[in-house]
Amino acid sequence: MDEVPGALGSSASLALRFGQTIFSSASILFMSFHVEFYSYTTFCYLVTVMGLVIPWSMALGLVDGYAVFSKNLPRRPKVMLFVIAGDWVLAFLSLAAACSTASVTELLMHASQPNCPAKLCNRYQISAATAFLSWFMLFASSLFNLWLLASL
Repeated sequence: MDEVPGALGSSASLALRFGQTIFSSASILFMSFHVEFYSYTTFCYLVTVMGLVIPWSMALGLVDGYAVFSKNLPRRPKVMLFVIAGDWVLAFLSLAAACSTASVTELLMHASQPNCPAKLCNRYQISAATAFLSWFMLFASSLFNLWLLASL
């Protein structure tokens, strides 16, 4: 079987999982700089979803790290299906959270009377941008693993 780049157990997958963890953590960090983010449901949704992505990515990053260093990871179709399903669900949830956060931030900034200071809205925009980057890496991981599942 040919090695699929970016699939579970490869060094590219380890890099993708590391990036997911970093960007999800950055998204939560920038959102949490201000205490009033909980006033908007979409911001709470982003924090909740990124809070789910971080342990998922860290756990699969540990699996990838073990597979890269031990060079032994048996790939079972049922396990791969579980990983792919988790990646797809979290990818779509994080895309929805990033889009809703970006749109509410734009709405807050460009309303007739801006509801948030520029510095605070910039932090929200950075949080949405890092959530988009996390989504991109999550979606890439799920596509690579789907490709691997088809080759098993």
